[in-house]
Amino acid sequence: MRAGPEALRKEFTVAPPDPWKTNAYIIEMVLELCSEVRAVVRPHLGSASAKYVEGRGASGDTTFGIDEVAEARIEELLRPHAEIAYYTEDRGLIAPPTATHLLIIDPIDGTRPAAAGLESCCVSVAAAPFSAGGEPEMTLADVFFGAVHEIKNDALFTAVRGAGARIHVDGDRREPGLSSKEELNRIFWTAGYRGRPAEPLTTVLAELIDLSSVDGGYFDLGSATFSITRVVKGEMDVYVDPGQRMAEQVDPVRDMFLEVGHGHLLNNYPYDLAAAALIAGEAGACVSDAYGGSLDAYALLPSGSGGQLSSLVSANSVLHEAVLEKLDRGMERLADRYGGGGR
Repeated sequence: MRAGPEALRKEFTVAPPDPWKTNAYIIEMVLELCSEVRAVVRPHLGSASAKYVEGRGASGDTTFGIDEVAEARIEELLRPHAEIAYYTEDRGLIAPPTATHLLIIDPIDGTRPAAAGLESCCVSVAAAPFSAGGEPEMTLADVFFGAVHEIKNDALFTAVRGAGARIHVDGDRREPGLSSKEELNRIFWTAGYRGRPAEPLTTVLAELIDLSSVDGGYFDLGSATFSITRVVKGEMDVYVDPGQRMAEQVDPVRDMFLEVGHGHLLNNYPYDLAAAALIAGEAGACVSDAYGGSLDAYALLPSGSGGQLSSLVSANSVLHEAVLEKLDRGMERLADRYGGGGR
């Protein structure tokens, strides 16, 4: 009996390629890099030498002794790979002329928790195609793979664009556990004060802090990637970072950011968010800047002293819109209190 048209279609249909397999070389390299950096950093967690101030990185942020340990291991691992360009927080861009791929690396996101021996520190690596010949400006939309590996605990978060996110804890596969919570007074959420002037940031976040302080909770975990992956796991409902929006919209506040940052804006850079934002989006979370716009158009590589971006990651769209409304009101309070024009 001859097969019918439907059976023939099934027989001769070619399955779409699995992006986890087609990108296996880069994925394996990134995972090895994460594992190796984690291995050299872990013995230094909480040590006195980890807290030693080495200087300033390319971003203007402080480089601690524990950062230098991680950076040295990355250089050692990637030196033989002429096909790999990479950007790190402390070294900037290293780009061999034969590079075909770019790794955006934050060797320790959460340096201060790492120096203190706390768990909220991660290795973060994002991968994108690269041409040393000078393609149009790369953006966060070019990132096709992201990995975040916790340093103190063995939790690994990965994602391939368009193919979903994966979580492994102590080697066991877990599913993302995004919260379905919709009431702002019940949210468990996180934001960070590092490099941000405390009074202006509190002015913007005050309503959210007060609203959730009894039935929910606010936390400063000291790491953007750790905070965002808490949303992916369902331990937190929202991660909020309005810092760059504040600096852009109110000039006197921008001056306060520069004062706190020793002459630098120390809001989040693409290397802080590139991997974690992809993972959160592929897990089903809502990801945007603090205005509510997509992160996709933001430059992947910082330019000069610029390139910072704000962010908001929420477990669902209802929470996302509700938090954006509170941020808008917080920005109104900020402008009323500090005045001055914005960019």
